[in-house]
Amino acid sequence: MAAQIPGTMGFIRLREGQPCDLGLSLSCGQAFRWEERDGWWEGVVGREVWHLRQEGDRIEYRGTTARRVRDYLALDLDLPAIQAAVDRDPVIHGAIAFCPGLRLLRQDRWEILISFICATNTHIPRIRQMIASLSRCFGGRIPSATGTWYSFPSPGALAAPCRETLDECRLGYRDRYIQETATRIAEDPRLLRYLAALPLEEAREGLLSLPGVGPKAADCILLFGFHRYDVFPVDVWIRRIMHRHYLASPPGMKMPSEKEDRRIRTFGREYFGEWAGYAQEFLFCARTDLL
Repeated sequence: MAAQIPGTMGFIRLREGQPCDLGLSLSCGQAFRWEERDGWWEGVVGREVWHLRQEGDRIEYRGTTARRVRDYLALDLDLPAIQAAVDRDPVIHGAIAFCPGLRLLRQDRWEILISFICATNTHIPRIRQMIASLSRCFGGRIPSATGTWYSFPSPGALAAPCRETLDECRLGYRDRYIQETATRIAEDPRLLRYLAALPLEEAREGLLSLPGVGPKAADCILLFGFHRYDVFPVDVWIRRIMHRHYLASPPGMKMPSEKEDRRIRTFGREYFGEWAGYAQEFLFCARTDLL
């Protein structure tokens, strides 16, 4: 039996013909602060502790409002229309069928920026650990009936700590990048808003100028934080899928290169169009079936 979560509960019903798979959307690698416990998904969004669960077309929530849940889950987007727009071949068709209710979340730019600096050269459980440590050490305390939670730290909080305190988060080489990038954002609080309004390639170049942001991280920040759905991030899984099903691996290629990832990224954008980021996430979600 699912645990009873204290507090006033509300619920929303999905629009007819507009699917949403709550668990899949929260756990597919685009967000790192959600945990499933006794039938509820628990996480921190801003300075609120949210509890969400789904039963059919009904999503129950505690700790926030219906408006914020709808916006976070992007329930205003016409998901079937997006799926139809990218459904161009049997491979992507199968991927869509594998995860028909997957939605891209509307997340905070700053949190996504630091999250994907943490995400370089590691796996999802380790990313979760790093973000939890940063929040515990430098975020704001949020008391809750289900325990003590912490908001994601502000740019000023991450720009200020001494090296010994930052070392406690066990970020490895990323600690310098996080502190330097936080300092840049703290000095210019409007920078991320400015970058988000630029044309895509200019926004990417701006992100690449930040310490610790490489091409893959920049595209993930554009997709998950800036909500630029026409980007096509390339990681090891997408590279393998694209080489197996869409683009032949270059002759003699032994190691991945930025030139090859750029070729894949460009093909993905041109082939899948304005919703290429959704196509990428469908393919990533179905990766075990595609490889």
